[in-house]
Parts: sequence; C-alpha cells; structure tokens
Amino acid sequence: MNKKLHDIFKQLFSTYSDNKNLENEFWKELEKNYTNRKRHYHNLNHLESMINELETPGIEIRDWDSVLFSVFYHDIVYQSTAKDNEEKSAEKAKIVLQKINLPSEQIHKVSNQILATKSHEKSNDSDTNYLLDADLSILGKSWDEYEKYTKQIRKEYSIYPNFLYNSGRKKVLEHFLTFNEIYKTEFFKERYEKQARENIAKEIELLS
Repeated sequence: MNKKLHDIFKQLFSTYSDNKNLENEFWKELEKNYTNRKRHYHNLNHLESMINELETPGIEIRDWDSVLFSVFYHDIVYQSTAKDNEEKSAEKAKIVLQKINLPSEQIHKVSNQILATKSHEKSNDSDTNYLLDADLSILGKSWDEYEKYTKQIRKEYSIYPNFLYNSGRKKVLEHFLTFNEIYKTEFFKERYEKQARENIAKEIELLS
C-alpha cells in the first residue's frame, strides 16, 4: 500500500462523506486497478509523482479537491490496446463522486479534467492545465529518469512487436513536438520544456 496516497485519499474522501465502508471500497478499487501487474508506469507511483509536482511551492491550484479526484481517477481504467480509457475513467469517476454527493459542478469539472488528459490540449481552466502538465512532467526529467519511463511504457505495450510499437510511439512523440508548448503553464514550461523536447527528440532517433 502507498501510505501517502492512502492518507491523502482518506482525508479527501472524509471532506464529503463519513461512510468508512464506502471509503474503504473506493480505495481498494483504486489500489487494485493501479497495482495491476500489467501496469509498469500508469500505477500508484505515477499518481504520487503527479501530486508531488502539484504540491511544489509556486503552484496555485484553485480547486484542490477536484484536481486530487482527477489525479486519482484519470487512469483508473487503463488498457494499452484501448482507445477510450479516458472516457471510461471519467465515467467511473462520475459514478464514485455521485455516491459521496460531491457537488455536480465539481463532478463535471473532474470529468472534464480527466477527458482533457486524452489530447493534452491547452484548457481555459488553469487547474486543468496544471493537471495536464503534472501528468507529462516525466517528459522533462533527466535522461536517466526518462529512459526508465520509456522502458516501463514499452512493457505496458509488450503485446505489440517492435515494428508496430516503434511506429506508434513515434507518432505520439511527434504529436507532442507539434505543440507550440508541451507545457501549458509558465511554471512547468520554465521547468521542463527544454529538456522534454530534447528527450523526445532523442527517443524518436532511437526508435528510427
């Protein structure tokens, strides 16, 4: 069990419900999904990393609870062969959040934030942009960290032979390079943009 994440989830949940059975049920479901043996990157460590990024001094989140719910549920459904993971994850979040009577405005916000992680297009909502940037923060880490991430992603897509995986991966990476800015917020752009572009270019070269 990831104690930090569990503690954050318990505190978050208790703000809206005192139903301990429900709290335990929802945490167990999160834990089961994110610790699935097929998950090598999109797991609890990824969630903790995102939260650590968003807790960095200098970041101003307006609706922290909604962003936290989005972090917890944005990859709850994840299959490498599927194209609707974000839609299913958003739907799952809605079901859970309705059960704890989260205000409909916040449920809508969480759903939209999760759906935004599909295309990573810039949003008019600053909280969403921070979420998207935290989700992609790995791209701007040191090459050693980035290389470890690429190996974890490759394991998640192990069903595909190299010639299929490499071409698909290159398309994803080249898509990021078409963005004027990979990172949507000034905070993350200053921190990771340059290194992210270097890492992506290097990976594309290695995949060729």
